[in-house]
Amino acid sequence: MTAPQDLSSSQLVRLVAGREVATRIRDKGFIISSVVILLVIVAAVVIQVVTGSGDEESRVGLVGGDASVVTALEAQGEALDVDVEVVELGDEAAARTAVDDEDVDGALLVGDDAELLVRESAGGTLEAIVQGAVGQLAITEQLTEAGISELDVPEVAVTALDADAAADGQRVAAAVFGVVILYSLLILFGQFIAQGVVEEKSSRVVELLLATMRPWQLLAGKILGLGLLALGQIVTIGVVAVVAALAFDIVEVPGDLISTVAIVIAWFVLGYAWYAAVFAVAASLVSRQEDLATVLMPTSMVLIVAFFIGIQAASDPGGLLARVTSYIPGLSPLVMPVRQAAGEVALWEIALAVVLMVLAIVLVVRLGGRIYSGALLRTGGKIKMREALAAERA
Repeated sequence: MTAPQDLSSSQLVRLVAGREVATRIRDKGFIISSVVILLVIVAAVVIQVVTGSGDEESRVGLVGGDASVVTALEAQGEALDVDVEVVELGDEAAARTAVDDEDVDGALLVGDDAELLVRESAGGTLEAIVQGAVGQLAITEQLTEAGISELDVPEVAVTALDADAAADGQRVAAAVFGVVILYSLLILFGQFIAQGVVEEKSSRVVELLLATMRPWQLLAGKILGLGLLALGQIVTIGVVAVVAALAFDIVEVPGDLISTVAIVIAWFVLGYAWYAAVFAVAASLVSRQEDLATVLMPTSMVLIVAFFIGIQAASDPGGLLARVTSYIPGLSPLVMPVRQAAGEVALWEIALAVVLMVLAIVLVVRLGGRIYSGALLRTGGKIKMREALAAERA
């Protein structure tokens, strides 16, 4: 059997990563949070389907009309994107009863002078349907009397000045939803890492671990192990969201949705690497769970600010605030995906944001690793970063 001290650095890192994965997949909090996130996605899709499915409907009672009136009412409804259902009624008394009982939205009495009966008010849509149908029938009758059986009405060509507006809106909406999920997972897994560090310090397990490996190996293993879980979770969420959106025909351009999900996942990887290192280093400065919120507050605030700026960027992706913050490490993972989805960013801007984020990750890991190393074996209270760096050098 191979002793821990005989293992290479990569093997030790994988060992710690495997331990983190095995621990978390049995953790009730992780399981519950995963199920809740998936249920939220399914609920969001269902709500979108329920609120966005089907056209507006209108039930119109008809007294004294023939098939031409029914056809005219249905044609006007189709023109206004309203599903018109015509209910034929026997007389005016029946029409008044149907309107009063709200069996129909209104009743059209056809005679020498057409009349529309409504309970309180007709509303713009119902009045437009009935008025348009009556007007159409009157014009048709007058043309027939004049000996004109058919009019050559030219078809109006429709040209959209911004044909991609609908697709852009769907991409931005998908990116905003992705940022919400990204923010939730960063907070969740950041807390997991921080709590694990404090638990090991308070139980003195860390002393046993550091007897066989270096602090940076322990830190790297924690970040890698939970990172794999987080990546698996966000990929699963992305797949579920895409499949649900396509199954219920919510999106018009599947390729745009898939590319947006891929962008969010890519930025999640960069964001997780940065925030995970910061959360772990901050947690190493305390030895009790009660003190954890204090040291995590600055990082949590940065994450909250990034979240709100990312949401705001959806309405103004080309604004100064969105442009500047999309380059700032720690903020860019939640802002840049929205700007990319809106098409308001050049390739060089994306490259610059990625490079700055990678440099920030390297800096945090190098400096944070030293703080983590100096603070990990110090117990008894909150440690200052200056003291942890001094302890690491010693």
